[in-house]
Amino acid sequence: MEKYFSEKIELDRIASSAFMSRFHYVRIFKMVYGTSPRQYLKNLRLNKGKELLKNGLSASQACVEVGYDSLPTFCNAFKKATGYSPIAYQNLYKSNLE
Repeated sequence: MEKYFSEKIELDRIASSAFMSRFHYVRIFKMVYGTSPRQYLKNLRLNKGKELLKNGLSASQACVEVGYDSLPTFCNAFKKATGYSPIAYQNLYKSNLE
């Protein structure tokens, strides 16, 4: 997931490549990582989004780079995770540098 986080990742495909059923894969994944594969991927994407925003990319550019299909979906997920909209997060980061 770390390598292909920006692409569409299908749970059934990952599970079959690990020679497991989808349900068994999710169960093992949760035991190892402490979270579901979907939440793990979401966290990867949002953390990468934070880095991109800190580096000056716009919210729409960051959205595409981390694999979200919709800017509103990215913004809602970002705000729920951080408490800030992507633009507010970027402005906060810029103001802390000054």
